Amino acid sequence: MPATPAWPPQSTPRLFVETALTDGIELPVAGGQAHYLISVMRTKVGAPIKLFDNATGEWLAEVAMIGKRDLILRVTGHLRPREEAPDIWLLAAPIKKARIDLVAEKACELGVARYQPVITRRTVIERLNLERLRSHMVEAAEQCGRTALPELAEAVKLPALLNSWPSDRTLFFADESGGVPFAGIAASYKGPAAILIGPEGGFVDEERAMIRALPQAVPISLGPRILRAETAAIAALSIWMGSAGDWRSNQ
Repeated sequence: MPATPAWPPQSTPRLFVETALTDGIELPVAGGQAHYLISVMRTKVGAPIKLFDNATGEWLAEVAMIGKRDLILRVTGHLRPREEAPDIWLLAAPIKKARIDLVAEKACELGVARYQPVITRRTVIERLNLERLRSHMVEAAEQCGRTALPELAEAVKLPALLNSWPSDRTLFFADESGGVPFAGIAASYKGPAAILIGPEGGFVDEERAMIRALPQAVPISLGPRILRAETAAIAALSIWMGSAGDWRSNQ
């Protein structure tokens, strides 16, 4: 006998919604999400849609009604609870628009719990469009299957960040002047942690001394080559997830 196809299919569209989800409720959908379902995906009445709300997990819904520019979804069942994201923060100096968008997107895909922009002496961009960054994170979560969105914090200056640093969280900072190989130390570490990535051009000496003076700070090396800021962020998070994060439990 042929195998029973999986339900819902892997190709089922997946959307983030602000509404708290529960079985049986009906959700009106308009704007960009409606355009995506109606015009791009050519969704029909009765078609399955996956939804998540960053609170109760992932749900299955079906299209109950389609209009010209909107539609109504009816929630039909709970698929899985909200995930427990690894307790890792990414702290990164803002960089050029397309590159910081990439960092936000990949940080979400890799499983970071919190993304915190940090203003340093050599930071070129000090005004950030957090709404745009969150939009990139939402789109990444929709595509990669996350049910928990990363917390997106307001930008903070480096001295203020260090002055209020929690005593129980280790701060790994990518230090271009040298540090412990991250792949080695991450594998043996347990507990709340954060990764700090500097701006284009790196930290100035005064900042580096300030970070090293923090008792919770651990300077790390990401290898023999000089990495761009966005590459360093993605590489460090990948090392962490493979050594101490949730990649190990899903191998």
